Amino acid sequence: MEVTVDIKGEATETVALGAAATYGDVLAAVDLSIHEATPIVDGRPVPSDQPVEADTVTVLRLVKGG
Repeated sequence: MEVTVDIKGEATETVALGAAATYGDVLAAVDLSIHEATPIVDGRPVPSDQPVEADTVTVLRLVKGG
């Protein structure tokens, strides 16, 4: 499956994932971890272990810069 990932304030990417992918896999596909970003679908955070059910995922980075 292909998912569009909108990393807020940075970029938008399309990633290819397996059929059993989770939102944590979406984060990993854009080189982020569950500790530094939150996946959001329809304006609400979703658990990283939940199976992907959306074509578009917004990612909000929790930590940026240094």
